[in-house]
Amino acid sequence: MDWNAAVEKHREALKRVLATLVAMAGFPVLHACGGATLPRRLHRALLALLRPAEAAARRLVIVAARGLVVELTMGGRKPVGIPNGGGGTRATPPRPGFRLFDPLPRWARRTPQAAVPRISVPGFNAPFPIMERRAPSPHDPIGAAPLARRLQTLGSVLDDLPRHARRFARWQAAKAEKNDPRPGRFRRIWPLRPGRPPGHRSRRRRRSAHEVHAVLDDLHGLALWALGDTS
Repeated sequence: MDWNAAVEKHREALKRVLATLVAMAGFPVLHACGGATLPRRLHRALLALLRPAEAAARRLVIVAARGLVVELTMGGRKPVGIPNGGGGTRATPPRPGFRLFDPLPRWARRTPQAAVPRISVPGFNAPFPIMERRAPSPHDPIGAAPLARRLQTLGSVLDDLPRHARRFARWQAAKAEKNDPRPGRFRRIWPLRPGRPPGHRSRRRRRSAHEVHAVLDDLHGLALWALGDTS
């Protein structure tokens, strides 16, 4: 199999998906995201496509890192700055962060407000009122800044895929050597979350599926192959 051709094919597909998301969000939103807003309906539609696009990008990084050999430094981490003439360090320019691992599912249950016991003492105080929440409207304004940052981060990953592939290769090398720079803390041993990837859409719901769902399916299989998982 030509892994380089597969990486480039799916990278171009994700670039098309990103271009679609940017067009949906609108040019002014991305360049004035500080106070820009989007209608709730559009915000949810963008997130529904952005989540599988981010999951596909993580798997693309895994595939691109296949066979890379890296050298660990400073406990598996690269230096965050380089020495300057004054004896200090000059920090490297900050870049948008991209999570190499899938977020783990959350199992916490939310207690509805109506289920909270209303304790009171007769003649002394009254039960606190239960506030009725207004049903969200599809036209409610939602802040666009976090969404714009995630779109920009996804674009930076696709533009500089080798750098993120080296990040993942360093994590694999540190895991193989059990070189943990933060002992005693929880550490991931598998980059993908168990079960289906984030944003996965079953075949029964493929009538209105977007191109990103097919890309995610392909890259999920390739990532498992690259990781050596034969299950």
